[in-house]
Amino acid sequence: MEYIDIDRVKKRMDKRLFINKMVKGIFFASAMFGLVVLAILLYRVIADSIGWISMDFLTGLLSTSAERAGIRGAIIGTLWLMAIVGPVTMILGVGTAIYLEEYAKKGKIHSIIQTNIANLAGVPSIVFGILGLTIFVRLFGLGASVIAGGLTMSLLVLPIVVVAAQEAIRSVPSHLREASYGMGATKWQTIKNVILPASIAGILTGVILALSRAIGETAPLVVIGIPALLIPVPTNVTDNFTALPMQIYYWTLDAVLVAEYANLAAATIVVLLIVLFILNSAAILIRNKFSKRY
Repeated sequence: MEYIDIDRVKKRMDKRLFINKMVKGIFFASAMFGLVVLAILLYRVIADSIGWISMDFLTGLLSTSAERAGIRGAIIGTLWLMAIVGPVTMILGVGTAIYLEEYAKKGKIHSIIQTNIANLAGVPSIVFGILGLTIFVRLFGLGASVIAGGLTMSLLVLPIVVVAAQEAIRSVPSHLREASYGMGATKWQTIKNVILPASIAGILTGVILALSRAIGETAPLVVIGIPALLIPVPTNVTDNFTALPMQIYYWTLDAVLVAEYANLAAATIVVLLIVLFILNSAAILIRNKFSKRY
């Protein structure tokens, strides 16, 4: 009969429990550090923006005077930008996901495409800015227009939409597909009437979260040369424009010369955070409303 050393087993258990507590403490400290930094950042931003956010600020145009400057042009430019990014990413992203999941043959080429899409989701945003500068600004001659910025941002968030749509399509139970085929439906009829309605919650959530990232990105817009000067409010996709992130970026730089620009940047950050909060809340509501259990 094998002899069990109780003391040795107890020491090993105590050691494992100690390591577990230590790792748990490290993770807790890391989480608290991030929350504390975020709280300090929000406090500084909100404190600096107090007294600067008003209807005149939201509806006013850009000005060389900090007291009279407004962000109406930046807000409208951001809306124009999203009007390009939203349809382009949804059509191309969902279409790509449907092809890869429902039509493409599983094999080496499929795996290579899937791997490249996943890798593109982690590429730094400035690389997409360089790509947009090369293709849309210089090759197609679109300049620093709404459509050039929108297409550049679409390239940036397209991999996110593709991956999210693929995951949503994969989550549809196979028996729904089989039931549709059993009733004599074609593949496209099954996709249109069964798969897309069942996966719409995940697809819309992915699109909205992708739009949230596009709204907050600055580096691609800086690279393609989007200005933040006294430009007219854009009225179509070929006009020059500015966006909220660009306005924050330039006002932060100008704060070195004029201290009041730091307050304007903080007020614009608060407006941008509110927009992002609304978009993310909409993503949660859509998921809760349209999600189904099968």
